[in-house]
Amino acid sequence: MSVDPKALEAKLRELYPEIVKHDLALSLSFDREKDAWIVKLAKGKHELATHLERKDAEACFDGVQCIYLGVQISQFLENFESGE
Repeated sequence: MSVDPKALEAKLRELYPEIVKHDLALSLSFDREKDAWIVKLAKGKHELATHLERKDAEACFDGVQCIYLGVQISQFLENFESGE
């Protein structure tokens, strides 16, 4: 399955409402070498770059959350809110 970046971005915003709630900037790019999506989140000077495996990105469209990505987002928000 080929994943459209705009559709994936919209789906991630839907599956992870904290992205919208905390007004995080979200950008995506596909890394062919890693065969994974690079997910970048930012708020002010705080940034997080992580990856989302192709199969996990495809599963998003079936409403399946990637636990790894959810944990990364939560950790980013904890660090951001604590001022680190």
